[in-house]
Amino acid sequence: MQLMLRRHSLLWRLVILVVAFCLSLIGATHYLSARIDHYIAHLPERSLAQLRGYAAEANTALAAGPQALAAWQRERQALSPELWVVVDAAHQPLPGQRLSAQQHERLSFVRDYDGLMSMRGDGRPMIQVPLPHAEGYLVLRLPVELAPWGQRALLNALVLYLLPAVLSVLFGGLLYWLLISPLEQLRRQANALRANPLEALLPESMARRRDELGELGRSLEYLTQRLRNSVAQQRQLLCDLSHELRTPLSRLRVASESDLPLADMHERLERETNLMQSLVDNTLELAWLDSEQPRLECEPVDVAALWDLLREDALFESGWAPERIGSSAMLPPGCVVRGNLNGLAQAMENVLRNAIRHSPPQGQVCLSAQREQRHWCLSIVDQGPGVPDSELEVIFRPFARFCEARPGGSGFGLGLAIAEGMLKLQGADIWAENAQPGLRVNIRLPAV
Repeated sequence: MQLMLRRHSLLWRLVILVVAFCLSLIGATHYLSARIDHYIAHLPERSLAQLRGYAAEANTALAAGPQALAAWQRERQALSPELWVVVDAAHQPLPGQRLSAQQHERLSFVRDYDGLMSMRGDGRPMIQVPLPHAEGYLVLRLPVELAPWGQRALLNALVLYLLPAVLSVLFGGLLYWLLISPLEQLRRQANALRANPLEALLPESMARRRDELGELGRSLEYLTQRLRNSVAQQRQLLCDLSHELRTPLSRLRVASESDLPLADMHERLERETNLMQSLVDNTLELAWLDSEQPRLECEPVDVAALWDLLREDALFESGWAPERIGSSAMLPPGCVVRGNLNGLAQAMENVLRNAIRHSPPQGQVCLSAQREQRHWCLSIVDQGPGVPDSELEVIFRPFARFCEARPGGSGFGLGLAIAEGMLKLQGADIWAENAQPGLRVNIRLPAV
């Protein structure tokens, strides 16, 4: 419900569209109904002309005398047994005409022929038509063929059926433009992924939308980019892995073809096998982090205790003197972060090994920590040559190294990439900067 009530939610557009449709239908129906009622309440010009022709005939008979007027009245009543009478301005019949008592009574309910008509009764009111050249009126009951009510059924059908149909088509077109058209763009974008190698881009019109359809389009675009990056990384991993495996395999081939003593051959075989095993394990771990993105459970981690364990292992593997790796005593008290113990240990171990590998003879590596509001920023600093500023982000990419010979003994460039993947799964950040001399790798985690 909260998502539906957002300012740019699609719900409001639909509400506005439906309200506009209903109000348009009501307003158009009311307006056209009023216009139809006004139209059919007046006699059309054709009927008015015919009535004026009847008045001209009556005027001619009146000019010929009472007998001619009486004869004209009998003739008209014979053709149509309705009231046909010529009256003066006081609505009194002129001489020569005979009216019954009921007909005299009807003279009190006369209206002008060009005024409003009424459907009361049988819809045929008494009307008066002024004589063209005399003081008086022709009074008659509106003939059936001149009544305007015959078109009412057709006009009402247009208002009640045709108008809603036209507005419904317009409403459907607007609804299609609002909903189906963007979905059609997304469908075409999704179908384009079949033939296009994950290069489909979100249309600009969809990218600017801030409603649910825009979010759906951006999610699809993110998914496309995620797949594209994943496929590109997997291809790069396969390419680099094949390149890295060629070197130890070539050395094994050379060793097998040489006359090395058995002890040297065994040492060479063990060394190259361990090297390839480490390469394969690290590559598979990096691919697993990228594809699976497992959820790491976070807990309070004492950085000082963790650093002591990593320092002890690093001193044993490297053979360094203890004073070359800073101890946990250099850390401020209460340095406890929230993270995954195994994931954080592996990330910091990879950074530490990388620092040891690039340190000069008698160089030192130390760990420092600084509180930044709700976070701890851990910094592992070496005294090596550092990297160019333009390559500070590149070193976190798989197989990123700056040695042209790319010897396996100097590492494969996977440690920092694995460290970054592990830390991202914990909601932590990692970045590097030159310490002059050396390289400083910073890790920021939530404080406890």
